[in-house]
Amino acid sequence: MTPPTVSFEFFPPKSLEASFRLWDTLGVLAPLDPQFVSVTYGAGGTTRALTHDAVKTIHKNYGVSVAAHLTCVDATREETLEIAESYAEAGVTEIVALRGDPPRGQGRFTPHAQGFAGSVELVEALAKTGKFTLRVGAYPDPHPEAATMQDCVDHLKRKIDAGATSAITQFFFEAETFFRFRDACAASGITAPVIPGILPINSWKGVRKFAEACGTVIPAWLDEAYDKAIRDDRERLLSTALCTELCAELVDGGVDALHFYTLNTPDLTREVCAALGVAPRVELSEVA
Repeated sequence: MTPPTVSFEFFPPKSLEASFRLWDTLGVLAPLDPQFVSVTYGAGGTTRALTHDAVKTIHKNYGVSVAAHLTCVDATREETLEIAESYAEAGVTEIVALRGDPPRGQGRFTPHAQGFAGSVELVEALAKTGKFTLRVGAYPDPHPEAATMQDCVDHLKRKIDAGATSAITQFFFEAETFFRFRDACAASGITAPVIPGILPINSWKGVRKFAEACGTVIPAWLDEAYDKAIRDDRERLLSTALCTELCAELVDGGVDALHFYTLNTPDLTREVCAALGVAPRVELSEVA
């Protein structure tokens, strides 16, 4: 099996302790030579300044390509494009362009009166600048606001047509979920790469809650497996085995790139990457 290329997502730190955790995570995963790393916004754009600082620090100090998340939430068009321009000025030329989740307490996304209506408009405006490589999100299980998977495929097609060059999916639990989505994308004329998003399960309780919130289908067998593993104090062992198996099935099915949602916790991601044959890069000075 040829090892896939990998990329990693982090979230910006909100405290000194969280900063050390992020930099420790980068120290563990950056040597795996990721194609890129990305840094998220909080819900409702709450970490906008923190994201900006983290992106610039990673770009300057870690020798990896970094993609900044940028959303439409609670900002005017002018404010959003100013943030994008500040990234370009800092040498950051990759953006993950998203509509974004509504602020806490709001049931649905409501565009700012002078803001972008959604991700398609955001991608279109960023593409017109000619300064960025644009990645977007994709939902292999239907988004909570979408009726069917085909609605998600159609929306992704509009984003690709607006100027996005690749997509990263929401996490999922079974390889067949991604393969069905990939086939539907191809049938709809999407030729841009669609990269599967992988969430290593450090805590089944937390991941299950997250899955329910974002519409990810939870197979019954997975609940049963974790109930038993938690009883037997083998949750970590099960998580490593399941994530490795999922990734191996994807690679066997023709996937050549994987994007890991690390939650700023590197060990499980590193173990899965090692099982897939993704090894730390060796600098020439180390073998001279």
